Parts: sequence; C-alpha cells; structure tokens
Amino acid sequence: MITKLKEQRARMNITQSDLAKLVKVRRETISSLEKGKYNPSLKLAMDIAEVFGAKVEELFFFD
Repeated sequence: MITKLKEQRARMNITQSDLAKLVKVRRETISSLEKGKYNPSLKLAMDIAEVFGAKVEELFFFD
C-alpha cells in the first residue's frame, strides 16, 4: 500500500501525533500507515480522508 499521508500532513502542518488524536489512534499507527506497513480499516481511512477534506482513494493506493 502506498499513501500520501506524509505529504498531506506537511501541506497542512499537522504532526503524526496531531493526526492520531484527530482520528483517535496512536501515533505509531499513523507512522505505520505512512510506511505502508499497515492497511487501515475502512473507518480509519474515511476518518483520515475527512480530516484532509479528501477522498480515500486520493490518500491510499492499494497495489
């Protein structure tokens, strides 16, 4: 899985910890998502997309 989370966070000046608090997960979860080591649940993907005002498919790419 490839994500654009890190780029989106940088654009909006949001830390991993900030994003984690907004979507109610641990910072380590955000780190794992960004490294492609963890596939998010549909709910988590949708919650993250909502924070960025984006669509899930704009942030996550499954190969």
